[in-house]
Amino acid sequence: MELLFIDAMGKPLWMWLGFFALVLVLLVLDLGVLNRKNHDIGMRQSLLLSAFYISLGVAFGGFIWWELGSEAGMQYLTGFVVEKSLAMDNIFVIAMIFGYFAIPKQFQHRVLVYGILGVVILRGIMIAAGAAIVEEYEWVLYLFAAFLIFTGIRMLMAGEGDFDVSANPVFKFMSKRFRVTKELHGEKFIVRRTDPLTMKRQTWITPLLLALVMVELADVIFAVDSIPAIFAITTDPYLVFTSNIFAILGLRALYFALASLIHRFVYLKYALSLVLVFIGGKIFVADALGLAKIPPMWSLSITLGILLAGILSSLWKTRHEQTAPVLLIDAQPASSAESTGKA
Repeated sequence: MELLFIDAMGKPLWMWLGFFALVLVLLVLDLGVLNRKNHDIGMRQSLLLSAFYISLGVAFGGFIWWELGSEAGMQYLTGFVVEKSLAMDNIFVIAMIFGYFAIPKQFQHRVLVYGILGVVILRGIMIAAGAAIVEEYEWVLYLFAAFLIFTGIRMLMAGEGDFDVSANPVFKFMSKRFRVTKELHGEKFIVRRTDPLTMKRQTWITPLLLALVMVELADVIFAVDSIPAIFAITTDPYLVFTSNIFAILGLRALYFALASLIHRFVYLKYALSLVLVFIGGKIFVADALGLAKIPPMWSLSITLGILLAGILSSLWKTRHEQTAPVLLIDAQPASSAESTGKA
């Protein structure tokens, strides 16, 4: 039993093991039981799952508050809110990717299943690396803060923009170096088929695999913003990791719930921009005022206020608009994906 109380990155080992066990149970329940087979996930099921994951994330914040104190609880909740909000911006990009490759809704589930698993692993690696760097070089926090301010201002200036899949260098590389089928082959990522030029059986990848790679790459790009943001809120590895993972776990359900409505959040990007500027700027403001840091309650309240203002004003502005289709189909997705290169 003493082993469970060994210090692991500032927290007892049992807290880490308990969290990983909870995540494993959730993944098995969601991906292995409730959604074991590919199917078209309806709005009602998506909303219920989203509400469940959000409630669970908030409840875990209550556990943090009870176990580690109010300051840690507010830092966790602030990180959870910011990461969940950034994930909403990620949903638009995922919808663009699925639209470009013309992925039907019943197969989008399979891509997101593997995507979530990949995201959890990638975020874990990035957070561990970030925690090690911050612990060794505390001044890196100021670089994170400056980067967040720069990113927020750039988002404000750039406004809305489309995610161009065809211009992505990874997509171009895979299209040239691998044999890519024109059509989908059910839920398969890789297939064996006859090459029409050589008449030999060859390994081909499908647009479904390309979509998965693009989804994973999109998360890496978004993590460049989200990881510095959470470290600017707290440097506690446990709070950073748990808030990130809880925000990600419900991303699949959130996608199916909001993909057809994301066009209505016209001011969300601007609200997120202000949040990033605030999170980065409060580190410099605290130094200027001679404070150790801005009180966590202020950070949480201001963050929630900015995001709620952006969401509510967006819904009010677009209150008369109709629901948009989830898939934004590119004019020629298949021909863009097809390649004659060699694997």
